[in-house]
Amino acid sequence: MSAPQPLVRAHELAMRFDVSRPWLQRVIEGKPRQWLQAVDGVSFEIARGQTLALVGESGCGKSTVARLLVGLYAPSRGSFHFDGQDAHAAYQSADARALRQRIQMIFQDPYASLNPRWTVEAIVGEPLLEHGLISRPAELRERAAELLVSVGLSAQDLGKYPHQFSGGQRQRISIARALATAPQFLVCDEPTSALDVSVQAQVLNIMKELQRSRSLTYLFISHNLAVVRHVSDRVGVMYLGRLVELADKHTLFSQPRHPYTRMLLDAIPKMQGSGAARTPVQGEVPNPLNPPTGCTFHPRCPQADERCKTERPALRQFQGIQIACHQV
Repeated sequence: MSAPQPLVRAHELAMRFDVSRPWLQRVIEGKPRQWLQAVDGVSFEIARGQTLALVGESGCGKSTVARLLVGLYAPSRGSFHFDGQDAHAAYQSADARALRQRIQMIFQDPYASLNPRWTVEAIVGEPLLEHGLISRPAELRERAAELLVSVGLSAQDLGKYPHQFSGGQRQRISIARALATAPQFLVCDEPTSALDVSVQAQVLNIMKELQRSRSLTYLFISHNLAVVRHVSDRVGVMYLGRLVELADKHTLFSQPRHPYTRMLLDAIPKMQGSGAARTPVQGEVPNPLNPPTGCTFHPRCPQADERCKTERPALRQFQGIQIACHQV
């Protein structure tokens, strides 16, 4: 029998932004347009019911990938297929509403992603009204109450406003809103980064329980490797807009292959061996407007050679993982 098709398949996704100065200023100064390559040829697959985590330092393109998948950006090149359907073509067609019902997003900042003028009932019920799933007020209120209870809040919170909740409770409201249309795929853009550690654990446990009960598929964006280890099945490591390593969680944490992955893991504080020197992440991320030639990690890599400075490594299969490195 053939293997089941992945629910999510991204192929060579790329996104660049025009960051040029105003036209008149460019003409006076005689300068060309300037482009920022935020994502540069990212490919991955996510099986149904699984979680792929994307990790990396700030500015590596993780959030841009998230926005490409939910249709907030149209890619400069590449494709994204959802359940066998060309998603970016569907986003531009009459099928857009049906696809958006199946793909939802949880944003990073629960203080900015909720309308402060709306009650919780209006916030959670908006997707139901927008997609025409419910029209009667009584039924809408009942469904919104069910969604709140499913994320650990009370039906009595429906009449409250966002400012009356803590950060963790606000993020639960965001999760309830994302679940309103009964989606299959959730794109989670650092959903716990603005929360305290103890509250992070509560929110993550709710997300894992919802995944089990509703067979949800997650793309989980984070820079916190401890969080990634808790929630993911597979992990992709991004650096300057490209995937440098993609492996299942256990392999990546026990046998990291790429020098950048090892550098990130070495920087994690460990309970055992307290007092032992940790290896900090060396150097600074290069300017994405003028990235290094060859392997973009070579200025920070202790194993770099002349080939690394001139030839960009492709993401290739190696002993059950995918890695972009000349030294492996």
